[in-house]
Amino acid sequence: MNNDPVSTPKLKVFIHTDYALAKTGFGRNCRAILEYLYRTGKYELVNFAVGSVDIQMGDAALRTPWRTIASVNAQNLDNIKRQNDPRQWENIERMAGYGAFELDQAVKREQPDAFIAIQDIWGIDFAVDKTWFNKIPCALWTTLDSLPVLPKAVELAPKVKNYWSWADFATKALHRDGHTHVKTVRGALDVKSFFRLSDHKKLELRKKHSIPDRCFVIGFVFRNQLRKSVPNLLQGFKMFKNQNPKLQTKLFLHTSWFEGWDIPKLMQENGIEVHEILTTYVCKVCGYNKVQPFGGNDLSCPHCHADKQFTTTHPSAGVSESILNELYNLMDVYCHPFTSGGQEIPIQEAKLTELITLVTNYSCGEDLCVPEAASLPLDWAEYREPGTQFIKASTFPSDICKQLTKVLNMKDSVRREMGKQARQWTIDNFSVEVIGKFLEQWIDKAEKSTPKSFESEMVARDPYCQVPQLPDDAEWILFMYHNILKLPNINKEDGGFKHWIQRIAEGLPRPQIEQYFRQVAFNENQKFNLGQLSFDSLLNKDDKGRVLVVIPESAGDVLLISALFKSIKERYPEWALYVATKPEFRDIVAGNPYISKWLEYNPLMDNAVWLEGDKNHNGFFDVAYMPHVVTQRAICYRHNGVDTHDYSLKA
Repeated sequence: MNNDPVSTPKLKVFIHTDYALAKTGFGRNCRAILEYLYRTGKYELVNFAVGSVDIQMGDAALRTPWRTIASVNAQNLDNIKRQNDPRQWENIERMAGYGAFELDQAVKREQPDAFIAIQDIWGIDFAVDKTWFNKIPCALWTTLDSLPVLPKAVELAPKVKNYWSWADFATKALHRDGHTHVKTVRGALDVKSFFRLSDHKKLELRKKHSIPDRCFVIGFVFRNQLRKSVPNLLQGFKMFKNQNPKLQTKLFLHTSWFEGWDIPKLMQENGIEVHEILTTYVCKVCGYNKVQPFGGNDLSCPHCHADKQFTTTHPSAGVSESILNELYNLMDVYCHPFTSGGQEIPIQEAKLTELITLVTNYSCGEDLCVPEAASLPLDWAEYREPGTQFIKASTFPSDICKQLTKVLNMKDSVRREMGKQARQWTIDNFSVEVIGKFLEQWIDKAEKSTPKSFESEMVARDPYCQVPQLPDDAEWILFMYHNILKLPNINKEDGGFKHWIQRIAEGLPRPQIEQYFRQVAFNENQKFNLGQLSFDSLLNKDDKGRVLVVIPESAGDVLLISALFKSIKERYPEWALYVATKPEFRDIVAGNPYISKWLEYNPLMDNAVWLEGDKNHNGFFDVAYMPHVVTQRAICYRHNGVDTHDYSLKA
């Protein structure tokens, strides 16, 4: 490795994934590979941290020797939400967390020499459409956990030169579809953190946590998600206990008990006593941890006595890797039943501590059940996930019982031999030295980027463009291509143009076509980070206040409502009056002396909260009248509290 920063200009590497210090699988992989790459001294590293918000970063970005930047700009997110129906805000916030609205600008600002996105496919797929993607070395390193492979992942494969899957079973599936360039690159582990402790140390740990020396402890380390097969494990554990009534045994579930599966209820259903299940408690104040039976969440800490701070472990209140290593060493066997998974890092951690591992033989579990991995495969029944139709595995409780019995009856020498084999296999396939070396060699093939690589080839669309009533259908369609979608080269020979001419001939109404163009424009601005043209740009900046009357149609309704404009202006003499109709009714109100400006009706105007605002965002108008909206369908009479004293308007 070349550690001389002067001899060769440093390549800048932009890594789009979880924050390196996050207690998640992606976060731990990020930390491992960034530490490896940082130690080479060859790179300038940037962690584009998924889920992090700029105003909340604080000192977090200073805790790493590489640069960490947030995936969410709070002000930009608020502006994007204002341009959308509040019913879409949850999805917008989710995509913002993945960095969908900030990635493009961040990459263009940083101008890296290599880009690596590491996340579930739906958290990075938007990178592929950026104008710079593949102009510099770019890789998608993703987790795929079920068959058939997610259609979006298959669709993207031919567009991505460097496509890496965490699991070999998914790579093989993509190869069968003809995408033979896909490679298996496993999530990286810092193998130094997990190892088998001495027998003496193991006994000391059991004494610390009040676990008898001869107790047979079955362990499972997991995030309490529904894809983790807790019911199957509890049923298998109960069978195992019934078959070995004299055996002193415990099931140790290192997980959160206030999310996902209702574990106490499942225990009750299976006739399992509270003392037979162990879990890990952690104090959120002092960090004290204790393995003990479940006794509720938010207890008083027995160490520092902090009230309601002693809780079962979860991502925001977990244990250090050194403590987690001790917890694995409390176990005699590790059992990991699941419906599907991208890699399931706890299985590798357990192997590093030389435990015998029981693993569902499906999804990434297939990779972990090859003979050289020294696992005991768990058999399963297929079921289909509703909606997606994905194949999922339901692990047989009887096979869990069977394999636990096999481990119980093993000679110690056989256990030790299998454990050592499992550890070495994990080091050979998952260690950061192996994965990091692969990344290092891939990055070193990159050349220094140039500003030209990041030049945008697209301009912002205009979803709010005012479309004139052109009598000729061809001129009308071309106007929308040129002015809404900003595609000046589209002409009458274009396939898209011919498609819309055909649809008009078939009787498709113009308003539906126009709304489609507007929606495409809005979506592309967001998808490609082109800079959303703001609804604000249609409004006069010097208005002292604004009133909007929304009356999209018909001619009679627009004419009748216009009789109220004088009364509205008398009520709000200093405020500007805007009127929104469909374009074909513009002439009815044009020239009305009380109107400041006509706006083209947009379906977003059916939402009073979007127009007038609320505590979460600022509105565009002080008062919005929407006489076409039935009040039972949508709230349309809030008016920011300024128009509640008198509902009468005079014609």
